[in-house]
Amino acid sequence: MRPVMRLWLAAAALIAAGALGAGIALGLRSPQVSHDSPAARPPGPSRAPASPAAAAPQTAAYSLRTLDDTGDDTFNQLLGINNNGHIAGYFGSGAAGHPSRGYILRPPYGPSRYQDIDVPGAAQTQLTGLNDVGVQVGFSSVRSGAGPAGGSTAFVLEDGRFTSVGFPPGDSSSPPVNQLLGVDDHDVAVGFYTDAQGRDHGYRYDIATRRFSPVLVPGAASVTAAAINNSGSVAGFFTGRGHPTEGFFQLRAGQLYLLRVPGATMTEALGVNDNGEVVGAYRLGNGSGAVTRGFTWTREHGFATVDGPDGAAATTINGVNNAGDLVGFYVSRDGQTDGLVATPDR
Repeated sequence: MRPVMRLWLAAAALIAAGALGAGIALGLRSPQVSHDSPAARPPGPSRAPASPAAAAPQTAAYSLRTLDDTGDDTFNQLLGINNNGHIAGYFGSGAAGHPSRGYILRPPYGPSRYQDIDVPGAAQTQLTGLNDVGVQVGFSSVRSGAGPAGGSTAFVLEDGRFTSVGFPPGDSSSPPVNQLLGVDDHDVAVGFYTDAQGRDHGYRYDIATRRFSPVLVPGAASVTAAAINNSGSVAGFFTGRGHPTEGFFQLRAGQLYLLRVPGATMTEALGVNDNGEVVGAYRLGNGSGAVTRGFTWTREHGFATVDGPDGAAATTINGVNNAGDLVGFYVSRDGQTDGLVATPDR
């Protein structure tokens, strides 16, 4: 199971309450790309700072807790955490008999603290992000089952009202694939849509004005914008330029850090906080022998690995708040996918 943005829901378009996102403002100025120091402005792409980010990541020290909604305790993913400790997630793999159902979990965490979040009329809902002022985002499907040809529709939930968000027509896949994955306190969300050629395009979406603007990585074939912090900086991942999938961290001013764990065959940045701490997952190896591990990254200290408990077979970190608390999921030895909260040891 890859991170949530690659879980395609088998669906046609969602018909839900609210207006279709309209208006498009696509600026085409390419972002600047970082070199060995934040002040450098090289003419071509380069990696994140070579020291210490190029060193093999160390294992970070966290206290771990498994949190599963009993609606389907065989499959849970925690995808975002805000500064109030509220968590966005969902249960259910999307397979037949296990539809995805979104939820918010509030502290103190426990079985009675899960609040269901389901788009009216949808067969499946995934709640992917939330801010500190009561806005949530995600995507849904009108069909059960998971598959790449199904499609998905993004939504915003505010004041108890769902609003569907559709990228302006003309270049979308059929059926459309559009997902919102994160939102800041200024009500700017990020996500991606898939075009008719199967390429992903990351974007920002202003909820108030319903306007889109692109998130660009020079030379990339596909881009997913996965998270945004309150300064407007965006984390995500991309393919292209002859390398495996790589993460990125793009400052609001345009400077771009390219994130690739040394030796990894995949690096995906999935969350970011206001301190510039980026989280995600990386893979070592390919095929049946591949191992997926979570990570955190900062410009000052580079990468650190975060693994799930009890010899987890795979770990993904999807969200981080300003206290450094992490959320994500791991695959246990018996094959279950469990929600994970990791609190830094201080």
